[in-house]
Amino acid sequence: MTTSDDGPQATAPRPTRPPRAAPAGDGPALPTPSGWFCLALSRELRPGAVLTRRFAAEDVVLYRTRRGEVRATRPYCPHMGAHLGYGSTVEGDTLVCPFHRFAFGADGACVSDPDGVPLRTGVEHLPVLERNGFLHVWHGHDDDPPTWELPALPGAQVRPTAHWAVEVDTHPQEVMENVADYRHLGTLHRLAVRQVTPPTPEGPYLRTNLRSTAGRIPVFGGLSWEKSTLMAGLGWTLTQLELPRFGMAVHLWGLPTPIGPWRTVLRVAAACEITDPGRVPGLNLPAARTALTRAVARSTLRMTARVIRQDVPIWNHKRYEPRPRLAAGDQSVGIYRHWARQFYRPGMN
Repeated sequence: MTTSDDGPQATAPRPTRPPRAAPAGDGPALPTPSGWFCLALSRELRPGAVLTRRFAAEDVVLYRTRRGEVRATRPYCPHMGAHLGYGSTVEGDTLVCPFHRFAFGADGACVSDPDGVPLRTGVEHLPVLERNGFLHVWHGHDDDPPTWELPALPGAQVRPTAHWAVEVDTHPQEVMENVADYRHLGTLHRLAVRQVTPPTPEGPYLRTNLRSTAGRIPVFGGLSWEKSTLMAGLGWTLTQLELPRFGMAVHLWGLPTPIGPWRTVLRVAAACEITDPGRVPGLNLPAARTALTRAVARSTLRMTARVIRQDVPIWNHKRYEPRPRLAAGDQSVGIYRHWARQFYRPGMN
């Protein structure tokens, strides 16, 4: 992990072995679920920039217009197949192919070419959503449009100041299941955790509350806290830690994105905001508030990354059990599995 002005970061490590095409053993593979998945942080895509990201076993090209609008498109120009993620430019509100300079507008239609005769076909745009400093792209079955939106934290200023990413041989459903499987936090991670309320399904959202003892955080030392977690589909989870004693709130995102069969990029990001400046002396200066909130976000991310690194070998080698033999106390896993079915075609999970 390295540190920059935006906090701890890491590029996803290159795999040292070929990724598996299916779970270990003879377990079944899961298809890509429907929903919103994070492909980048907002700050990675400045106005006029073009970015290629892997998503559901194919490339997606992201670009931001000069006015700041974000668009996502499939990668190939319909003219002669040039990859739009390599050498394309953004001119005003259009994406211009580097090969023959066909330009594509907001609806994907070809709006111009050097000879003045636009193509009758265009590029396929994908639904894209920008929330609290993240760029999300929708995956629908049979190209179905989005049927729900990701929640947003109040205030556009709540953006991640620390992030980390890792590639894993697993599926987003397996990653998200860790939230429901809270009992492994004690057996694998040695964290004292108890469930306050069982997972509560609300359509595409799932809420849960745990009480745990955290590690040490700068200024505050060791803390025990109650944390609420909201899942939105199988690609977005937000854990919120309220610290009213210190006038702060910590936000921790977990964002698993499928990049290929049984291959996932897990992005983790953290932010801290001051909710009551009077609780901590010396926070009347903006620089002091920024320094403290970034320190808390970085510390939270480091603790989370240490925990996830213990999960990675499990994910890399476990197989998916479609009908797990749940033990007493595993009710939350059963609730989660039932809730997750809605993101697949019937009978696909």
